[in-house]
Amino acid sequence: MVGKLREKWNRMPLAVKAATAYTVCNVLLKCLSFITMPLFTRLLTKEQYGQYTVYQSWQGIFSIFLTLNLAYGSFSRAMVKFEKDRNGYIASIQGVCLMLSLVFLAVYLPFTSFWNQLLNLPTTLVLLMVAEILMHTAVMFWTGKERFDYHYKGIVLLTLAIAVLSPVIAFVLVMNTEEKGIARIIGYVIPTVVFGLVLFILNWARGKTLFKKEYWKYALGFNLPLLVYYLSQTIFNQSDRIMIERMVGIGEAAMYGVAYNLAMILTFVLNAINNSYLPWYYEKIRQKKERENRPVSLVIAVLMAVLLLLVIWFAPEIIGIMAGGAYQGAEYVVPPVAMSLLLLFYSQLFINVEFFYEEKKLLVISSVAAAVLNVVLNALLIPVFGYVIAGYTTLVSYVVFAFCNYLAMKAVLKKKGLKDEAYDYKWLLVVLAGFLILGFSGLLLYRFLIPRIAFAVIAVVLMIVFRKKLFGFWKLLKQKDNTKTETEKETETETETETK
Repeated sequence: MVGKLREKWNRMPLAVKAATAYTVCNVLLKCLSFITMPLFTRLLTKEQYGQYTVYQSWQGIFSIFLTLNLAYGSFSRAMVKFEKDRNGYIASIQGVCLMLSLVFLAVYLPFTSFWNQLLNLPTTLVLLMVAEILMHTAVMFWTGKERFDYHYKGIVLLTLAIAVLSPVIAFVLVMNTEEKGIARIIGYVIPTVVFGLVLFILNWARGKTLFKKEYWKYALGFNLPLLVYYLSQTIFNQSDRIMIERMVGIGEAAMYGVAYNLAMILTFVLNAINNSYLPWYYEKIRQKKERENRPVSLVIAVLMAVLLLLVIWFAPEIIGIMAGGAYQGAEYVVPPVAMSLLLLFYSQLFINVEFFYEEKKLLVISSVAAAVLNVVLNALLIPVFGYVIAGYTTLVSYVVFAFCNYLAMKAVLKKKGLKDEAYDYKWLLVVLAGFLILGFSGLLLYRFLIPRIAFAVIAVVLMIVFRKKLFGFWKLLKQKDNTKTETEKETETETETETK
């Protein structure tokens, strides 16, 4: 058996080996994160875990300002444009990130009390956050180039090393201090900072510069116009926990953070499916065979809906196992947030078309509108209804986000003089309606386990019976050309950013 697998692996094209290794590695990372969650939710109080949750939220927001997301957006295109000096480009844009980090420190250090009160974080954690952002970006630059060259072994070893060391170091620190929330943060940051510093120096040594006008001009010119989009997406995903912490309490922020992370656990599945599906779909667009995408996109929607329903229907048990009795009540956040993930998939279907035709202005408008709506609804409703309502404001915002991107896609197709034939909207709406009805039904049955088990058995049986139809689209995707265009590579990278 092992010999056959090894032989099959050796016969695979390099691009397929790399894609397989990345996917397996990502699944392992998610599994490790999922497995270690019960440990820390039990070792830390809700307030201490809430501190970690708030840190993560601010880290996501500040990374936009300190790096401009230069590891995404323009990066893949730059690897083609500056093919003869990729190391020089990477070293140079590291200089951009270093400059932005130093500017922030120049603004932060003289006014630490103001910033610490605003962020509700001590100076140690703020400085650690800056170091983590800068070094994580160095890791992303290095892995980005390695992915581009299909050098997967080093990436797999590095990511697994960080994934294993982070919880181990965090556990040791948590067990030896009273400040367990801070210890959890430091433990997870140390491996990233250490490996990132090594790669920062390596990238700089290979490129031998931190500034080259041509590279700075290109990177800034490409990513600055997308800054509003990146920031709105980050605020969209992170503002809930920050606002809950300020309006209700840090313990409630921890409750929401645990439930949100569990509800969004299938995000990596969405990323993997979309990244495999995109090259095939783009080839169909080039061949003017968009109608062939209808059954494929519909099957993916059904598969995502079934998986998400299993998460929704068994949220009480998942929360109980992963977080413990202290987080009882957080399960009511899971249904609306998990429902948002299917709407995010629908949004991505429309965004794929916008990216293909390189029309991103309307995407920015859609993102800003959804983010602003989310913040406004949170400000109005969280003080009245508590942290659970943030899940429903997220759901409403994703409805708006999906609809706005639908309108944006229609506008793009009209501008290009093309027909809208890629999606079967009637059946996509049927799937969404059935998904919402069954999802809220599961919520009403949280006190009754047997009916929910019966539903799960029926769902699994149906998936087995219709397995050929559900997974048949992979045969179509395998027919795609292994050679990816520059646009596709850029789109895949940006897709990963948007669904985080």
